[in-house]
Amino acid sequence: MLLLNMKRVVVTGIGSVSPLGNSFHESWHALKHGISGISQIVRFDTSGMKWKIAGELKGFNALRYLSNKEIHRLDPFVHYAVASAIMASEDAGLLLPISPFSTNEEGTIENESSELLRGAGVIIGSSRGGISTLEREIQKTSRISAYLMPSTTISMASSFVAQKLGITGYCLGISNACSSGTNAIGEAYRLIREGYCNIVLCGGTEAPICRICIEGYGKAGALSSINDKTASRPFDRTRDGFVISEGACILILEEYEHAVNRAAKIYGEIIGYSNVTDAHHQTIPLVEGEARAIKMAIDSAGLHPENIDFINSHGTSTSLGDRIETEAIKIVFGEKAYRIPITSVKSMTGHMLAGSGAIEAAFTLMSMKENIIPPTINLRERDDVCDLDYVTELRIADIKISISQSFGFGGVNAVLVLKRLDV
Repeated sequence: MLLLNMKRVVVTGIGSVSPLGNSFHESWHALKHGISGISQIVRFDTSGMKWKIAGELKGFNALRYLSNKEIHRLDPFVHYAVASAIMASEDAGLLLPISPFSTNEEGTIENESSELLRGAGVIIGSSRGGISTLEREIQKTSRISAYLMPSTTISMASSFVAQKLGITGYCLGISNACSSGTNAIGEAYRLIREGYCNIVLCGGTEAPICRICIEGYGKAGALSSINDKTASRPFDRTRDGFVISEGACILILEEYEHAVNRAAKIYGEIIGYSNVTDAHHQTIPLVEGEARAIKMAIDSAGLHPENIDFINSHGTSTSLGDRIETEAIKIVFGEKAYRIPITSVKSMTGHMLAGSGAIEAAFTLMSMKENIIPPTINLRERDDVCDLDYVTELRIADIKISISQSFGFGGVNAVLVLKRLDV
């Protein structure tokens, strides 16, 4: 591949809402301390349901970011994306912190720094979009809301973030199952690397805590039947499915020189990305496809498997998925696979679907920045077929280059390669 004149791409801002906290700082703090965000569902009555736990947001207040009118006209997956995008923009120094945010007649935020965002891009992924609003409206006996269609479409997360922040550049919504958030970051990386724009807001958002979604994943055999906070147990011998969660994470990607010129803080650099499909099955992953995605991402960074210091795994806690991911890592890394530390943050966050890939990339950047690896909790009984170096307690580690990987229904596989900036 010809890489002449390709731009460097760095991350200058992160914002999130997750089962671990209503800001990225809160979520990272909880993750380092091995705190689970999984609990009994309180969003709706689970009587008669087999699955009663999830990773719900706790104490999230959308009024910090949206008006009452906007809240009622938009699905929560958009609320979460807007909140995360605003926090990420503040974190990157692209917005001055204001509480509450004031808006002009067009609904955009009035902020003297927002001009820096006008020519930016927005790429946000979601697997389920406005599914909770769709469920609510279908159950209504009164007339259907006039806002049902626009509020639930996948692209509304990216387009409404653009509206709130006054962004008039590239705008795209991605729906690629559980890889959607990782794909959004990867495609944003490509935009900046090829010189299309200097700043892109990207990530994933999801609000799937509703009866139809939980019963749907449950009937498909994907959810754990364990109804307590230890249910998400990636790579454990007793694992039996994932725990569904909600939330969002938005990263600010920026061209390196642009970031340096405005003295922005930098979390790390994105140096590789792959997006490939298995062409195999709707729900059953293929080890060759996952291995190919990992290898292609490393190749795209101009590196070799031996250069990788840490893997933030997809690690959903499904019996088949964790085994296939383990096998794929062994195929790519050979004997070194046993010496690479691996963690799964889904043991604490649950599976945020599109939100997971984005927040896992952000956590990976923090692992490299602070030279620590957060634990995989609930891994108590080692599985003979999952026999790699899964980190179960907070570990100090000199991490220079990492990969963060996401694999989804339909055999979609996306992998990011991330680098500490001082390397």
